Amino acid sequence: MATKAEAIAELESKYAAFRGKIADLDDRAYHEQWLGNWGLSQLLAHMAGWHKQMTFALQRVGRGERPTPEGVDYSNADAWNVKFTATATPGKYGLATFDAYYRRYLEAAKALPDELYGVDAASGKPKIGNRLLQGAGIHHFEEHGGEVDTWLAGRK
Repeated sequence: MATKAEAIAELESKYAAFRGKIADLDDRAYHEQWLGNWGLSQLLAHMAGWHKQMTFALQRVGRGERPTPEGVDYSNADAWNVKFTATATPGKYGLATFDAYYRRYLEAAKALPDELYGVDAASGKPKIGNRLLQGAGIHHFEEHGGEVDTWLAGRK
């Protein structure tokens, strides 16, 4: 499993690849509906929402707390996604918001101590730093990057 440096490098690489796909789109592209009832604006708000929540989780873990506050449950992703997409703003403003939440997420990941990355020797499972970067970051960029590729191919 990845060290802190490796996990952060992978996150940055996946972000750059994802971001590069949408960097030159005009504002009209943000109004197209192509992912169920979502368009690019909703997709970016969804991803930014998870980055925001996982930024808080990383900060809590860095303080020695559990990643989720008492009484909060992230297991109903659909309910969270409804909240996140309700904040969607179209065009370059939505993209700037997405970028800002990603940067905060990245900085929180960098601030987490090195020993919270890698593999737990006792269980053989990824440590919390890796898990918090994988779901909302690395995997998310891969998952939605493929969907963006399909959408963009159909636009030509």
